[in-house]
Amino acid sequence: MLTVPKRRLLLSAGAAAGAVAAPAGAGFAIRSAIGANHAAPASGHGGPHGVSGMAGDNIVVGVVDHARNGFDPHAILTDWDVGTVVTDPDGTRVREWVVTAVDTEVEIAPEVMFPAWTFDGRIPGPTLRCTEGEKLRIIFQNGSAHPHTMHFHGIHSWRMDGVPYAGLAQPGERFVYEFEAKPFGCHLYHCHALPLKRHIHKGMYGAFIVDPDPARHPEARGAAESRLLGSARNAAWQEIMLCMNGFDTNFDEENEVYAVNTVAFAYQQRPIRVERQRRLRIYLINITEFDPINSFHLHGNFFDYYDHGTTLTPTLRTVDTIMQCQGQRGILEIDWSEHEPGIYMFHAHQSEFAELGWMSHFEVV
Repeated sequence: MLTVPKRRLLLSAGAAAGAVAAPAGAGFAIRSAIGANHAAPASGHGGPHGVSGMAGDNIVVGVVDHARNGFDPHAILTDWDVGTVVTDPDGTRVREWVVTAVDTEVEIAPEVMFPAWTFDGRIPGPTLRCTEGEKLRIIFQNGSAHPHTMHFHGIHSWRMDGVPYAGLAQPGERFVYEFEAKPFGCHLYHCHALPLKRHIHKGMYGAFIVDPDPARHPEARGAAESRLLGSARNAAWQEIMLCMNGFDTNFDEENEVYAVNTVAFAYQQRPIRVERQRRLRIYLINITEFDPINSFHLHGNFFDYYDHGTTLTPTLRTVDTIMQCQGQRGILEIDWSEHEPGIYMFHAHQSEFAELGWMSHFEVV
């Protein structure tokens, strides 16, 4: 007897109906454009559905209310949070943030609301960005109804590890994390309170990017400067952050929705615009719960990959697909200069993930 996974059944009624949205929280309807004969729009931002009219596309019916969510996945691409630089009484220069745990509802697909636990009311949380060697201070305030922590992937004291016995904040409490920013790279922070899988899949995670200090890397100073936010070499690059995630909407420990930066099909409905003459750097993080791996596949081009972003020379050269387990991350560098302008697809190379929301496009201009 053939058994169809529940998450696929959620799609079948909506896809068959063509344009009938499923009830909120029960899944989402897919509009199939197979056999359609429409040209791509002149602009990836043209119309509410971007390139969804192109033959063979699947896309959700309707659009997510980003204003109600309090964040837009397109803004999340580049909204680096560099905190505030303060000087302590002893003269020490410190980069400081205030981050608050908030319980809220997030619309992850049209009319699909997810009861989330978040950092600063968004998924992923703020992208914290700093420079190698800086002293960091993160003032974590727990405004949630549940105990939480902030665990940073990096090098620090056990006292600052953000685990149940070191850095746990009960509701209404706060904890101050202090450590040096090292090593440089593309990192992650997330709640490490128990049960761990529940805190992660509910949305408590974000990107933590440590730029290399060029003075510490004279042998590769140019490469280091290209990653240092605010430098002239860095300004020549386009940089974005993509967080691969999934959502278990009925809490059966199986994801019904997949996305990058939380909203299903967000970058298919409205492609990410890329300038052909400027190289693209992607800070890619996988925090998908309930699946052992996630992946990134680029159409029509190849890229260099820096695993964890902790080297200034590529781990892999000239690849178009990489896999990441949960918590793994890396940096992708892509050159479009020899490509014609147009719409280039990227997505998970697990087809089920792509069909359930992790499908996107770049618009090269």
